[in-house]
Amino acid sequence: MGESRGASASLAILVPVLGDAPALATLLEGPRDRSEQWIVINGDARDPRLDLLRAAHPDVCWLDSPAGRGQQLAAGLTRTTAEWVVIVHADTRLGEGWRAEVTRAADDSSYEWGCFRLRLDSPAWQARLIERVVRLRVWLFRLPYGDQAMFFRRATLEALGGIPAVPLMEDVILARRFARRGAPFRSVVPAVTSARRWERDGWARRTVINLWLLTKYLMGVPPERLAAAYDRTRRC
Repeated sequence: MGESRGASASLAILVPVLGDAPALATLLEGPRDRSEQWIVINGDARDPRLDLLRAAHPDVCWLDSPAGRGQQLAAGLTRTTAEWVVIVHADTRLGEGWRAEVTRAADDSSYEWGCFRLRLDSPAWQARLIERVVRLRVWLFRLPYGDQAMFFRRATLEALGGIPAVPLMEDVILARRFARRGAPFRSVVPAVTSARRWERDGWARRTVINLWLLTKYLMGVPPERLAAAYDRTRRC
């Protein structure tokens, strides 16, 4: 994650974390460009494992926030004035060349947002099928998800109301807002994301749950109710 860049837009990388210190530790071990701002927003201030990471990475801006990915990201957004904001989940690794891709989008005034190409870290055939379906979904409906590491022009993001402080579906809300303004920049650089939830819940079951949550949201069910239902599925 440390390729060199020439003159380019300033970047802020927002990383929401909730009880996922091992994945975050691996993410932060990667090289970081000194010109960019990394902001980690912790949704569980009682997690002692984060103390060691704070001490090991003093160059990172560390924030505590109420749990809920939207709330955490909204808190992080208030701490940056960078031209572009990149949202990276703790269990996602961006492929080589990702900075150059954001720069390409920044240099093209027709783009105000973008995403990377989902790749699940599993050799299973189901993973390859999901990746293809996701690429089709992004192309047809302009609907990437957060595990693809979405990125946005900060000025446009703030003009559209910032990051919604909701516990779930903040990525869908943002995608729908930006899709009305234009198509996303679709990078071919991979966002390699953990397949652990599919492997834990079953490939078919996890996919059905995700589709069910999206359908319910599009039908008008509030994200707060969906978050409670999502938590129940994780405990099953």
